[in-house]
Amino acid sequence: MLRILTLSAFLLWSCNPKAQDTPKTDELTVEFTLPKKLKEVSGMVLSQDKNTIWAIEDQGNKNIVYGLDKQGKLVTDVLVENAENNDWEDITKDAQGNIYLGDFGNNENDRQNLAILKLDLKDATQKVSKTVQTTKFHYEGQTEFPPKKSNLLYDCEAFVEMNGNFYLFTKNRSKGFDGTFLVFQVPNKEGDFEAKLIGKLKLDGKYSDAAITSAALNSTQDKIILLTHKNIHVLSGFTADNFNTSKIEKISLNHNSQKEAILFLDDKTLLIADEKDKDTGGNVYRFEFNPQAK
Repeated sequence: MLRILTLSAFLLWSCNPKAQDTPKTDELTVEFTLPKKLKEVSGMVLSQDKNTIWAIEDQGNKNIVYGLDKQGKLVTDVLVENAENNDWEDITKDAQGNIYLGDFGNNENDRQNLAILKLDLKDATQKVSKTVQTTKFHYEGQTEFPPKKSNLLYDCEAFVEMNGNFYLFTKNRSKGFDGTFLVFQVPNKEGDFEAKLIGKLKLDGKYSDAAITSAALNSTQDKIILLTHKNIHVLSGFTADNFNTSKIEKISLNHNSQKEAILFLDDKTLLIADEKDKDTGGNVYRFEFNPQAK
């Protein structure tokens, strides 16, 4: 059942009121506007001390991780010295606070250099960082690069780390889009691995409703939020090696934009970011929800 949302903001809303997709204040409100350097945000994660929001951009942008405070002020930009931004599509952390970049954007489903990069990124005083572990992988079941247009299921823009494994949630780019996505498990280790297929699921709706662009894991590790342009989808009931048991709850954001990044500020609060597009987007939105609501 679709739950009723309650959305609030710390700061005043300052979007262009004439923009076509400008949200109403009782639906989705702006927490802050992203710095100009972050026009194509593709992922966000909260630091372990909860003082810094680490954000990245995707293909065509610099190999930099940007550090923001919780009011949206840019406090540092950290150059990743020994890594290329092939297509950084999400950023996450493990329970110890280690930071990982998902270099697995694969729009054409033809990449064979997919990787997850562990950084020595600790705090906002840093100006440089480096990769200290590279987890290379290829997808179980993919034998063609690219596959047929009806089977373009191997792009990815969303992942989390849980108990020594990465969990990847693919973005469906198939002709005849039907909301299907795949879940893959990759060990959090140095090496080159086959990503194990542990789930084939389906989200309700069309592309903007159901094409996954980011993911976030709560502190108790029993809920994973999948972001799309129009909705969030709450996964629960999964096990470490089987996501086919998942229950999926769709929550409409009543707002359509190119939302690309999501994080848990705390277990009842999400921050969601969208890309800048002319006079719209380029914002971080605050979303409060009640996990007990029916």
